[in-house]
Amino acid sequence: MSEAAQNVAQKLIASHLVSGSLEPGAEIGLRIDQTLTQDATGTMVMLELEAMGLDRVKTELSAQYVDHNLIQEDFKNADDHVFLQSACQRFGIWFSRPGNGISHAVHQERFGAPGKTMLGADSHTPAAGSLGMLAIGAGGLEVALAMAGEPFYTKMPEIWGIELTGQLPDWVSAKDVILEMLRRHGVDGGNGRIIEYYGPGLAHLSAMDRHVIANMGAELGATTTVFPADEEVQRFLKRQGRGEAYTPLVADADCRYDVTDRIDLAQLEPLIARPSSPGNVVPVREAAGEAIYQAYIGSSANPGYRDFAVAAHMVDGRAVAPGVSFDVNPSSRAMLETLTRDGLLGPLLHAGARLHQAGCNGCIGMGQAPASGRNSLRTTPRNFPGRSGTPEDAVFLCSPETAVASALHGVITDPRDMDMEYPRISDPEDPVINDAMLQAPLPEAVARQVELVKGPNIASLPEIEGLPDSLDLPILLRVGDDISTDEIMRAGAEVLPFRSNIPAISSFVYDRVDPNYPSRAQEAGDHAIVGGNNYGQGSSREHAALAPRYLGLRVVVAERFARIHWQNLINFGVLPLTFAESADARAVQRGSTLSLRHLHDALSAGDTVKAELDGQPISLKHGLSARQVELLKVGGLINWMRERQQAAST
Repeated sequence: MSEAAQNVAQKLIASHLVSGSLEPGAEIGLRIDQTLTQDATGTMVMLELEAMGLDRVKTELSAQYVDHNLIQEDFKNADDHVFLQSACQRFGIWFSRPGNGISHAVHQERFGAPGKTMLGADSHTPAAGSLGMLAIGAGGLEVALAMAGEPFYTKMPEIWGIELTGQLPDWVSAKDVILEMLRRHGVDGGNGRIIEYYGPGLAHLSAMDRHVIANMGAELGATTTVFPADEEVQRFLKRQGRGEAYTPLVADADCRYDVTDRIDLAQLEPLIARPSSPGNVVPVREAAGEAIYQAYIGSSANPGYRDFAVAAHMVDGRAVAPGVSFDVNPSSRAMLETLTRDGLLGPLLHAGARLHQAGCNGCIGMGQAPASGRNSLRTTPRNFPGRSGTPEDAVFLCSPETAVASALHGVITDPRDMDMEYPRISDPEDPVINDAMLQAPLPEAVARQVELVKGPNIASLPEIEGLPDSLDLPILLRVGDDISTDEIMRAGAEVLPFRSNIPAISSFVYDRVDPNYPSRAQEAGDHAIVGGNNYGQGSSREHAALAPRYLGLRVVVAERFARIHWQNLINFGVLPLTFAESADARAVQRGSTLSLRHLHDALSAGDTVKAELDGQPISLKHGLSARQVELLKVGGLINWMRERQQAAST
């Protein structure tokens, strides 16, 4: 192999590397070209930009989408929409208005470009990897720093090459490819890795098929997912009227991968993830016959034309079964217009579809919650407990083909049992392009005159003090493996309207796991939490770190952390530690006291921290870089950035 031979991920990283090396595990700094924020995370990002004193974003392009909190049952969401619009005008950011569509779908249509890096305050930002981008999900504070021109720091991942061969059989689609990955490798199989797909099977996957697969790489815990920028990407961009954005980007013929796997697409069958984990995957035939209440198509994880068109052809001349709620969520306004033009909405509506506005909607628990004790089949990316908005939900993840076949029969149905030919759909050469609800950044001179518009629910960020050198902390909570950020800080219509009000949203921290945790935390003050493996999987919402910190959380000790949440804890001054010995992990109980002494020196001296649990010595690990240790000492990224700016001005 030539020393210069590189895969796509290595090429993307090398072309944006500002510090570090491509050695897996080493800290690297990356130049960021684009950023993506949405309204569940963007309000915090804009408040953080204000706290930093930023005048104007320094990226090539930054875009803010309003796609999560679309229900306006009172003033809170509407006020935040106005605030975000004013912040975009002030800081030089593209603004996608409410109802324009899901951030990932709209960004792919209008802004995505091969060879670019993107940092997004949404864990499904890697969907843009379908175009040959290096797109990484992160906490809002890191995105704010990227918007301020700072590099993004992370540990260099391993590159996990997945060779695709063959062609998908009838009634099997891209969703089944990523469900197969989850079936094989579970929800933490991609931890510390970038997934790169290659091989002859790619020729049969459209750009939006690749979007489905890249989007749900987040459910494997991967840093991101990348595809090559090939002729299919060129076709997609040309259809979107952006052919000039295409640059070819493919792996060198003799490149290597750190880890490999292979999927023969021709051997796949319809798959489904049972409640309540994306990794709980079985063949649809094993779940067939179970009654359903809801079948839901759309979302960032199935946003393409074919996903809706296949559904329309399947229901044409038919009706959904009695008692089934058939929910259709268009991914973008332009997609909705294209489906209308092509006569595909009529069959869906006539069959009984409930058509919702273009946005995330039920995927994030913002409406469309299923009935209690009833099964919901969804083409969304996640089925974490309670995420749908129903506390005791039973959400299955599947392809549009499986969801629609089940809606027609009233029970979970293998789509291969449909009495019809498989609808073969090609993306239109002339999709509707509508930029009317995308507002471009104002000229800088005009932008400087714009005032931020803050409603009564928008509170300033709380001050965070630095990490003390010694701590004696009661352990207020003990949780198990695969705790998600939805369990730490749930989403949904009840909670998310308080996303720009940390004191108010903190009352919901861990409330589905331990309803008394918020009150106990306020009473105890400084405290610790102990978790299991893969702690903090799922959403990039930094509220899952900031709100517990507001309640006094100082340290989380776990067996292993999910990447984004681990960094979010550091960003807001919470020390993440892991157990050096598994026996110590088993011994810790709620009510124990964790004691740490000479902490600053210990963090700087090496990876091991000596501690005591109820007076007995234990060893803990931290895995922090020198830069991250400094962040913790000063109380997180905002304080660090503020100190840098003050030093630069003197």
